[in-house]
Amino acid sequence: MKVAIIGAGYSGMSAAWDLRKAGHEVTIYEAAEFVGGLASGFKEPHWNWSVEKFYHHWFASDKDMLGLIDELGLTDKVRFPRPFTVMFHNGKFYPLDSVLKAILFPGLGWGLNKIRFGLVGLYLRLTKNWRELEKHTVEEWMRKWVGDSVYELMWQPLVLGKFGERYAKQVNMAWMWARLHARTTRLGTFEGGFQAFADAFAQKLRAAGVEIRLGTPITHLERDSESGLLRLSAPHGIETAEQVLVTLSPQAMAHLTPSLPSAYLEGLLRLKSMGAVVLTLSLKQQFSREGYYWYNIPKSAGFPFLALVEHTNYVSPENFGGDHILYIGDYLEPEHEYFSLSSEELLERFLPSLQRINPEFDRSWVNKVWLHRTAYGQPVPLVNHSQNIPALATPIPGLYFASMSQVYPWDRGTNFAVEIGRRVAREMMGAAEK
Repeated sequence: MKVAIIGAGYSGMSAAWDLRKAGHEVTIYEAAEFVGGLASGFKEPHWNWSVEKFYHHWFASDKDMLGLIDELGLTDKVRFPRPFTVMFHNGKFYPLDSVLKAILFPGLGWGLNKIRFGLVGLYLRLTKNWRELEKHTVEEWMRKWVGDSVYELMWQPLVLGKFGERYAKQVNMAWMWARLHARTTRLGTFEGGFQAFADAFAQKLRAAGVEIRLGTPITHLERDSESGLLRLSAPHGIETAEQVLVTLSPQAMAHLTPSLPSAYLEGLLRLKSMGAVVLTLSLKQQFSREGYYWYNIPKSAGFPFLALVEHTNYVSPENFGGDHILYIGDYLEPEHEYFSLSSEELLERFLPSLQRINPEFDRSWVNKVWLHRTAYGQPVPLVNHSQNIPALATPIPGLYFASMSQVYPWDRGTNFAVEIGRRVAREMMGAAEK
């Protein structure tokens, strides 16, 4: 079977791996000049490791990702350092990188609030009944079971930060369940950075016979009624395939294939998502005097960003020629002004807050600044969201769609990109055998 995959992110490459192992002829078309999708990275000449454009890490529970890495023979390249995560409260940052430290967080006090916080956290770790939870919003469910003060202190900042004022009150509780149920405090990365892994994966695919065409955007996709083949419009002309997998955003899928039935198209366009804006700094010296890695920062505290991540308090600055790498990130609607400001304008906007966290910080510490943005960074799961997930097999025979909007109830991430990629590959092969 001749298969075309649009998008060389983790889901597309994972599907290609399984399809090729089954003997199918597979070509991946990627508009960019690199593989890795949203997990791709960049590198300075004096760095040994790359830095992700949009910050990524793995959890110890990411069985699909870690299982694939083992299958590829790359497990010896996986690293699990132990960083320090902190949360802002009353002008100070407190450790929040374990269950015990979360329970000891001073904002919870020492009475019923702490007990309710612990019991609800335990319940969400143990229960598998997410379908009941998706009937309720995070705000409704959490206020009922942990109380207003605990919700407003611990969980509301996360939901507001991820989804903004527009969607924070609409996100369903299954999304929160997925984060607490599946994630661990142990965080993993790949030796050389995520781009090194993506490049190694692409090398394995090519060695197995998969063709990867970089710098090759597909602009239109339709089914030929006479031959039954799918026709792809590429820069050099028309390509054909018996099956096609698209791994782009729902909006890109709708634009690419306007011949999809209106009901499916409308379903794609109804899916909501937040964009992501990440400013990355190379510094001459360490930013956090305490060695903190991940700063959780509530918007209510007056900071103009959601998270601050000092990557080199997680992996050594020696990997970056002695540079210290600092991420400043936020989830925002694509209409937000941050999508139009330059990297220097954003840095000027952020400088006072960086000095608020570390009064010694100065603009002269900055070696270089990079800015990366995407309109499709965080799917928004509303109440009863499982009813809105598009099927992997579209109504057009042979055409499949797999995106991070469909990994629900799980939250987006490379682990679930691998899972959905391999799942859609099984579905494609099953259809071919019928």
